[in-house]
Amino acid sequence: MSQAAQSERAPRRSQADRTAETRAKILEAVVESIAELGFQRTTAAEITRRAGVTWGAVQHQFGDKDGILRAVLQDSFARFAERLSEVPGTDAPLEARVSAFVDRAWEHFGSDEYRSTFEILLSLDPPDQNGREPVWQGEMMNAWSQIWSGAFADSPLRPGASLRLQRYTISALVGIAALRMIGTVPPHPHDAELALLKSTLVRELG
Repeated sequence: MSQAAQSERAPRRSQADRTAETRAKILEAVVESIAELGFQRTTAAEITRRAGVTWGAVQHQFGDKDGILRAVLQDSFARFAERLSEVPGTDAPLEARVSAFVDRAWEHFGSDEYRSTFEILLSLDPPDQNGREPVWQGEMMNAWSQIWSGAFADSPLRPGASLRLQRYTISALVGIAALRMIGTVPPHPHDAELALLKSTLVRELG
């Protein structure tokens, strides 16, 4: 078949499809660069090189570098919520719900994507001197709490105790991820730690 005939039969992508593809390439380039090189070395030139686009295309999509970084965070939060949405509801045994919840959460916290977003968060939203939580923290807790409430609606814990257990769970996962980032933990040592977290949650939620 001639090249012309193949071109005629190939479906044409819409402008929206091309725009979405370019956007995805840019976001992926940012995540990969920060995971491999660190935040400071992820320059505009590095982003465009990895994405295979011009800086003008980046600006058209996101405005500036801060716009790209915030888009990466939004995409990460959406993926985080999507992973947690796979956790079964109260019709499943508590052990199964806890196991699924921790496993899905660790898929996020143990990923290169989280490593990149963690560095972005530290750069874009430093701790507030007046004690106010950064916007990203509130967004993450909202997504987390909604899934938690659905999965463990039958728990006898009071709201305050439930919130403390949620924060404890996040702290445990972030801590394991941080140890991996600084290289003090081998690549796959987390099974025992996650099992301990699961058993703790089953005991406290039950």
